[in-house]
Amino acid sequence: MMSWQTILAIGSGGFLGAITRAYLNGQINHHLPHSLPFGTLGVNLIGSFIIGLLFAYFSYTTLLSVHLKSFLTTGFLGALTTYSTFAMETVFLLGGGNILLAVANMALNLFGSVAMAAAGYYFLRSTLA
Repeated sequence: MMSWQTILAIGSGGFLGAITRAYLNGQINHHLPHSLPFGTLGVNLIGSFIIGLLFAYFSYTTLLSVHLKSFLTTGFLGALTTYSTFAMETVFLLGGGNILLAVANMALNLFGSVAMAAAGYYFLRSTLA
């Protein structure tokens, strides 16, 4: 069973992550207007890079509490990244007949997020080593 402290940490991290996602999504889409939803892609790639950094950092230290880790990963990054929005945007692209953009959106989100998580993880591990 989760403690109330962990629930509070996840909830407050989610609150801040959701606000950050809305802001970054809006900024990216404003500066990169396109048929491809770059805002969602951007927050997914940024969040994936950050989680890579965090997990590399977690492997080097035991100083962070489980509550802070939950705040950062499940809370903040869970709300920052948005695969449900990505899924619906892809459905809309497909429904509009934009098959090439839909496939590009899927590939960039999936492979890009995995690549960014690895980049963050290995970047910080090599820096801390």
